[in-house]
Amino acid sequence: MTNELELKYGCNPNQKPARIFMKEGELPIEVLNGRPGYINLLDAFNSWQLVKELKEATGLPAAASFKHVSPAGAAVATEMSDTLKSIYFVDDLPLSPLATAYARARGADRMSSYGDFIALSDICDEETARLINREVSDGVIAPGYTPEALEILRNKRKGTYNVIRMNPSYIPSPIERKDVFGITFEQGRNELKIDESLLKDRSTRNKEIPVDAQRDLLIALITLKYTQSNSVCYAKDGQAIGIGAGQQSRIHCTRLAGNKADIWYLRQHPKVMNLPWKDKIRRADRDNTIDIYISEDYMDVLADGIWEQFFTEKPQILTREEKRAWLDTQSGVALGSDAFFPFGDNIERAHKSGVSYIAQPGGSVRDDHVIDTCDKYGIAMAFTGIRLFHH
Repeated sequence: MTNELELKYGCNPNQKPARIFMKEGELPIEVLNGRPGYINLLDAFNSWQLVKELKEATGLPAAASFKHVSPAGAAVATEMSDTLKSIYFVDDLPLSPLATAYARARGADRMSSYGDFIALSDICDEETARLINREVSDGVIAPGYTPEALEILRNKRKGTYNVIRMNPSYIPSPIERKDVFGITFEQGRNELKIDESLLKDRSTRNKEIPVDAQRDLLIALITLKYTQSNSVCYAKDGQAIGIGAGQQSRIHCTRLAGNKADIWYLRQHPKVMNLPWKDKIRRADRDNTIDIYISEDYMDVLADGIWEQFFTEKPQILTREEKRAWLDTQSGVALGSDAFFPFGDNIERAHKSGVSYIAQPGGSVRDDHVIDTCDKYGIAMAFTGIRLFHH
């Protein structure tokens, strides 16, 4: 261990010199392979905190997929259906619990996860390393690696893949600082513990939040704690399925996250599951093609002279009516928000994506309208009383 690590450059190539360092003590990381950059390390440290807290809150192995200092996906190790294994492209792999958590985290929004930085709550095993090895990724942070896993990862990207070992017992200073425009900002670290006690204040008529839904709400809230604000997270079955980050408007991040949750569910539509792919289509090309196929721009991949690049025969259009009918079968989704909902329009949008449970701080002058909108759809909502802004 050392107290300083020199970096190639900062956020951009023109920002030199660049380094990370400790004013006191040694850095809590060891770079086992590669040469991580400034943004890599921002992703690594934020994502490590997220998976550490997910593991503490649920007792399950956890994983996160980070891009540009916000999660594209986060999950714990819960059993996956054959459908999810198929759309996550892992139905041909043996999956340990930790590998399952990463498959879920990566699979939530594969377009956004392309070139991600990975965080794992547990020692990386061979099954997880083999899954990581076949995806386009910048690096991984974990508390350790088995010899087999380390060998696999050290050979990824022609030996340049970033592999970081985190000291799991590291405790940061209770005061954090950062410089902006030559001015130092200082604040107490956000040490808030997120657990079931935050879900007790239920002001809606429906007050029933099952155990699995409580777990999903905790996953959503912990994910938001490390997502650039404003942010909203939809979660189901132990994983985030839609994250809206960095939006100036609450309704816009609710829509963004909801649209991502809809895409996640539409990828499970029988027409998508049965697309007649040509042999040897890369996973990234499939992801991109599916994303366009289920959008309103479907002719970009179905027009004559174009569909032949991807399919053995021309697929039928997935109509707007078919998409709406499929989305109407979605239910049991949990939603977390990092700040209060100012209007009921957020609830209206959430309902369209199958949201049944909500956790948000409350405290708006229009809380009564938000509660009434939840009651309109039978949604159970908890007021957590805590805000989760992250910048």
